[in-house]
Amino acid sequence: MANPTPIEDVSIGGEAIRLGQFMKFAGLLDSGGDVKEAIIDGYVTVNGEVDRRRGRQLQLGDVVGHEGRRVRVCP
Repeated sequence: MANPTPIEDVSIGGEAIRLGQFMKFAGLLDSGGDVKEAIIDGYVTVNGEVDRRRGRQLQLGDVVGHEGRRVRVCP
């Protein structure tokens, strides 16, 4: 069995951030339009579950996944 994808830590410098903002900030996607499409189409996971809410408030420790990358929200 293959090892799971390593999780990258990305510091947001605060307590919370919205999913769409975090995806751009973490470099998962470059444009807001691409982020919106990926989320609406169900290609984004939060803590292992598909989440279609671009405005979802992420908390410290949440893990966002997209196209094989996993990124954790850190302070």
